[in-house]
Amino acid sequence: MNDESAAVSVVDAMALAIEASETARGVSSPNPAVGAVVLDARGAVVGIGATRPPGGPHAEVVALAEAGDRARGGTAVVTLEPCNHTGRTGPCSQALIDAGIVAVVHAVADPNPLASGGADTLRAAGIRVEQGTGEHEVRNGPLRAWLHKQRTGRPHVTLKYAATLDGRSAAADGTSQWITGPQARAHVHTERAKLDAIIVGTGTVLADDPRLTARHPDGTLAPHQPVRVVVGSRPTPATAAIRGSEAATVFLDTHEPAEVIDALREHTDIQIEGGPTLAGAFLAAGLVDRVVAYIAPAVLGAGPAAVENAGIGTIADAIRFRTETVTMIGNDIYLGVVPEGAK
Repeated sequence: MNDESAAVSVVDAMALAIEASETARGVSSPNPAVGAVVLDARGAVVGIGATRPPGGPHAEVVALAEAGDRARGGTAVVTLEPCNHTGRTGPCSQALIDAGIVAVVHAVADPNPLASGGADTLRAAGIRVEQGTGEHEVRNGPLRAWLHKQRTGRPHVTLKYAATLDGRSAAADGTSQWITGPQARAHVHTERAKLDAIIVGTGTVLADDPRLTARHPDGTLAPHQPVRVVVGSRPTPATAAIRGSEAATVFLDTHEPAEVIDALREHTDIQIEGGPTLAGAFLAAGLVDRVVAYIAPAVLGAGPAAVENAGIGTIADAIRFRTETVTMIGNDIYLGVVPEGAK
């Protein structure tokens, strides 16, 4: 970092910490994807860090190492309350104390009883501690899945699909490549690289023969690959692309969403990318925590719907959602929703 860098606000520093934390999604699991920024005594950025893979340093330690002696008298801005326990690494609260930090700003309190208490330890050492800056962005962004698992004890489940304006996921003849444009498809791969696992049904595997890897626009593999999970009883051919060595693949001989989630309980952030039947089953089971839809400005008029058989017989029973995100990606619409009443 440049010693002559201009001072930044705590809000801007938190934005940098959130950006850094996105690089840890998937990589740090099962640990939370945390980002940290260290400001020197003048308020200039001297260190930025994100949580490393399990067993590696946490975000604060990475940022402090980059800052070095410039951290003394400075401020640490972190997306999650610094941990207060010794596991495979030491407590971040003590690392901040040892570095001479005089103020800590964190977005979200740590709900894990084994790791919480860092704020109290810091205050006891005479460090000023503030909570809440960037809380909404963090809770609904990089820490969404981890906080969900801490609260519910199960992985966070996102249902993702691409559809036309009339809700079709494929044409009448079964063709579906490509419903959306290249920018939307690139976005899918960017987000896929941040997941722990992807779920599809055997029907999708047999019909589309997907690789389900996370790839860059040039076709090369992203550094992190989620586990590919195939659900269902039909056999998968030995030559299926999903059996390739690019990523791990798990086969679950079940059609029950609850059994699938239980089998994946060690994961934190999983996504359903299967067909309409699988999507409907998870919705009917109440096991979808978020839906992301890529809507193409096209009409097919016939073909399979994006969701089938969600257990709804009348409009009064419709599953209602709250819209979080609506944005354009190329010529397509990206829509993110969560169930009404969701925290």
